[in-house]
This record gives sequence, structure tokens and C-alpha cells, in this order.
Amino acid sequence: MKIVFLTTDNREQFGSYAEVTPHFGTAMTALLQGFAMIPDKVEVHVISCAKRRMSKPEKLASNIWFHQPIVPQLGWGRSAFVGCGLAVRKLIQEINPDLVHAQGTERDCAVSLMLSGQRTKILTIHGHMARIAEITKARFPSYYWLAAKLEAMAVRRADGVVALTHYTQQRVENNARKTWVVPNAVDEAFLRVENHPQPKLALCVANVHVWKQQIELMKALDGLPADQRPQLVFLGGATSSDYGNRFRAAVTERSSWCRYEGNATRVQLRAWLAKASVVILPSIEDNCPMVVLESMAAGVPVAASNIGGIPDLVHPGKTGELFDPLDPPSIRSAVLKLLSQNHYRDDCARHARLYAIENYHPKSVAERHLAIYEDLILQKKTSRQA
Repeated sequence: MKIVFLTTDNREQFGSYAEVTPHFGTAMTALLQGFAMIPDKVEVHVISCAKRRMSKPEKLASNIWFHQPIVPQLGWGRSAFVGCGLAVRKLIQEINPDLVHAQGTERDCAVSLMLSGQRTKILTIHGHMARIAEITKARFPSYYWLAAKLEAMAVRRADGVVALTHYTQQRVENNARKTWVVPNAVDEAFLRVENHPQPKLALCVANVHVWKQQIELMKALDGLPADQRPQLVFLGGATSSDYGNRFRAAVTERSSWCRYEGNATRVQLRAWLAKASVVILPSIEDNCPMVVLESMAAGVPVAASNIGGIPDLVHPGKTGELFDPLDPPSIRSAVLKLLSQNHYRDDCARHARLYAIENYHPKSVAERHLAIYEDLILQKKTSRQA
């Protein structure tokens, strides 16, 4: 079977044109890792548009090819990514795959999928742009407004949508022709992390944003007695936005128990997880946050919001705790339960890793995708013959 993946090369997204090797989002990286483990079953072609030429290896693995069409600036956001879509369409015609799979609706992926022709098309929704546009009250012509519109069109045009959680499935199933629930895969390296928790060390891993609620988390934990508060480390990017500036000020005010360490590489995150007691995620919107899966894979229990797709991932009393992100006492209770009861925390850590091995291993997630491809291709073939 020959598959085309449409995704973003992070070198283009962040302007890191001098980097030698293409790299993708953590979910896409893990999924490709899984497909590389089954070379006899699938041939994968990854297409990532760029504005300028960069180092471009022919292959990422023995059965995974990499293609990077160059698209001038005008073909990106100013034209609703139509330039990217046309360049990808031409390349798809040359590759002639059995199926095209767009990984996400962000940036050019949605448009490229819609312009890919009459081939079998599948879309995975990672960040749910429609919901984010609602939360941020996005208006024309903002990025989130455009992304939400393109996402809605792509959902209707695709032959099926892979929803990472039941939350997303419920939000798109009325407009999608077919849906499946398959979680993200986790990089196998996280499954090899050996966790030796430092007492009360808690991580909050997410880019700093109003819907990630880092400030609200600190305010909630202010309500704990000083000797019961965690040593809270924040990892993730923080812009100079109003929320980002207020976040930095809030950390400084609580420097006795809060630290901001900025962005972390995958290697650095694994090092932090190796010594963390708990990971806390207080978002008011999330679909299938990778940090939850990676923490569980590393054997670190998670205290997270009971919103979005998170209840699919965190099972209270077994792999972690859920809380109401708008209720400070609920946040405090969940965090304190994992930090103050060592035996309970250790049981959750053990179950979390076992659950991750069973559900998020890259090979098993890749094989679940392959089964979807085979069924959909057969279904379309049968439909055409009828």
C-alpha cells in the first residue's frame, strides 16, 4: 500500500532553515516511527511545503520518502494556502498513492487535502481549530478564524476523519462522512524512561496561553499550605503577549516554589519526566495533548482537566486524577492526592505506563491506521464497482 502524508516540517514553521534534518510535530514523528517498523506493509511519502530550499533527505526510513515542494510567499496564508495545495496536488499525481492522509488542519494541510483530487482522503484533527476559534473569539481575518473555516471544509471533503478522542469525534461526526477514534502514538523513547521521582516535583508542560491556564494553576495552588505546595516547573514557549507577561510576573512572585524553564527539547523533557512526581495540565481546551501520553509512557501520573478529550486518556484512580479547571479546590485536591500519597502515586504510575504501552506504542497505532486505510480503500472500490 502506498500512502501520502501531508504535514508540516517544523523547520519551515519556525524559520529554522539551516537545520539539516526535517522534523515534525511529536505525534507525527511517533506515527512515522511506527510505520518504519512495518516496512513490508506500507510505503509512505511525506510531503511538507516550504518557502525556501533546505537540506532534504530522499528518505526518512527504508519505506518512508520525503518530498518538499517550494512555494513562494504568495501561495501561503495570503492566498488561503492555495499555492501550497496546487504544488502538493502536482506531486501527488506523480506519486500516485492509494490514499492521502492530512495530519492536522493547521496551516496548509487542510487545503492540500481538498485539492488532492479524487483519491481516497483521510484527515486527522489534532488541534480542533473550530473550538480554539470559539475560545479565542477569533474574527476575520485572524489565523484561527481562517484555520477554523478551512477545517470545516476539509472535514466535509474528506472520506473520513481520524478523531484522536471521542470528544473530537462527537464534534465532527455530523459533518464527516465517516469517523474513527485512534489516539496519537508516543515516541518509543518515552517508554524507556526510568522514573525516579523527586518529592513534590510537578511539571506543567504546555506553551503559555490563556486556554492552558498556567496563571490560574498557580493561583489555585496558592491555597495550599506552604509545606504542601509542589515545586512547580513550567516548560513551554511564552510569547510577549499580555498573558505571557503576566505569567512571567506570576512565576517571579512565587519564586520559592515556581520556576519557568522555557521550551524543552524531547531529550530535555524525558530528563524532566525521569524525576517528576506528577504532571499537571489545567487546560480549558485540549484534544489529545501529547504531554499526557508521554508522561504516562514515562510512568508519571497526570493530574489534568476533565475537559475535551482528556477523560479518554486519564482514568481517575488508575492512571492519574481529573479536576475541574475552573474550580481551584478541585485542582488542589487532585494535585495533593498524587503528591501526598506515595503508594497511590506509584500505583498510578505503574498503571499509566502499562496503559501507554498497550494503547500508544507507535507500531500498534500505525497498524490501527493501516487497518483503517485498507477498509476505506476496499469500501470505495466496492462502491465504484456497484
